[in-house]
Amino acid sequence: MATVHLRIGDLVWGKLGRYPPWPGKIVSPPKDLKKPSGKKCFFVKFFGTEDHAWIKVEQLKPYHPHKEDMIKINKGKRFQQAVDAVEEFLKKARGREQASHNSAEENSKSNSDDKTKSSSAEARGRKNSTSTLKSSPAGESDDLSPKKRGRPPKDEKPGSALEPISKRLKIFEEDTGSTSIQAADSTAVNGSITPTDKRIGFLGLGLMGSGIVANLLKMGHIVMVWNRTAEKQLGSLQCDLFIQEGARLGRTPAEVVSTCDVTFSCVSDPKAAKDLVLGPSGVLQGIRPGKCYVEMSTVDPDTVAELSQVITSRGGRFLEAPVSGSQQLSNDGMLVILAAGDRSLYEDCSSCFQAMGKTSFFLGEVGNAAKMMLILNMVHGSFMATIAEGLTLAQVTGQSQTTFLDILSHGQMASTFLDQKCQNVLQGNFKPDYYLKHIQKDLRLAIAMGDSVNHPTPMAAAANEVYKRAKALDQSDNDMSAVYRAYIH
Repeated sequence: MATVHLRIGDLVWGKLGRYPPWPGKIVSPPKDLKKPSGKKCFFVKFFGTEDHAWIKVEQLKPYHPHKEDMIKINKGKRFQQAVDAVEEFLKKARGREQASHNSAEENSKSNSDDKTKSSSAEARGRKNSTSTLKSSPAGESDDLSPKKRGRPPKDEKPGSALEPISKRLKIFEEDTGSTSIQAADSTAVNGSITPTDKRIGFLGLGLMGSGIVANLLKMGHIVMVWNRTAEKQLGSLQCDLFIQEGARLGRTPAEVVSTCDVTFSCVSDPKAAKDLVLGPSGVLQGIRPGKCYVEMSTVDPDTVAELSQVITSRGGRFLEAPVSGSQQLSNDGMLVILAAGDRSLYEDCSSCFQAMGKTSFFLGEVGNAAKMMLILNMVHGSFMATIAEGLTLAQVTGQSQTTFLDILSHGQMASTFLDQKCQNVLQGNFKPDYYLKHIQKDLRLAIAMGDSVNHPTPMAAAANEVYKRAKALDQSDNDMSAVYRAYIH
């Protein structure tokens, strides 16, 4: 195999750990950055990312000879954007080279004419200079003002795709002080989002998290992922798929938070959320001033208040942003996001929220989003239990369940949720779109929240007992519509 000689300025493919080969350029390292001892290596700045690292020479390949092979094996959007960035870099380099060549030719031609024309040029110059001073007002020029030359003046900034959030989104203010920020269209579907240049971390690749990460990547965000159950087949498979799409894989929550500007998390319950932050190699160990943490898990107000306190005590910024929806809505980028806490962080997350959802609401101080989320899920859970009760009562009284569904679908209760869940029951298909164990957890937390303010929740309490029976029948990991089975056993 022929030896390849590399030097500073060369374009290369660099292999870093488990990540796929990525296009980069060999550059001079910072003066205070020591070169690793051992094997020969180069300092590489990777295109399309903020990453740079010392890469061993055996992990480097010249860019051009291997370009076609790399493109064939890597199909991710982030990867393609990186390749496009290389091509743009080369295009600009060729443009500068051509401009330099043209300039040299012009200078050569100009020098040959100067000797024969110098006397007359000087005379014309003196005459023109005098006439110009007489005809133009002080401080003005006929031809050289920035606007007339097609460039903005120094005190004007050219238009940017990153316009203020109020211009790019529809914003609705209410007397309560809450704000709904709604994308002007279904942005995750039509791809019109301008992604933030911040590095995004995401912890938790369950039913909801996987769809969210997929849409963040699809819309061009730079994402590092970590899954707390990576040893399970689902987790490792999801991680590998996301890496193919350009995501980076973090080894611990602390590493993700310390590497990224904004880190989102979406896990199953309050205990998991606390362990993620406070546990070994947890989020808190990676928090330092300016780092941002967004808690998307559905938890109780006390838990989110505790997490906010520990994050902000380290100088971090905190936002709660639980989501209303299902796996399918997560995959489609059509979730509803309920946020509370740091208002400026909420606005900083606008492109991410557009990628993952159709609407987001800012509800004020920390804890409000958790409360609203539990109330919504209490209603969802109670409604599903009531529908299951109606379907089974129709069956035992000799009525057609299909006709029952048709009647509901033509009345005021018609909804996508109703249609989907009833179809699950009629087809006996309880593949999880929203885990039964999670809706039971939300009912339990909502009931406890009612107790804390001395407010009765008898309907939710009754529904909770039905879900507990379904869990006893091994339905925890099925869809919430499997509560139906609690009535037929």
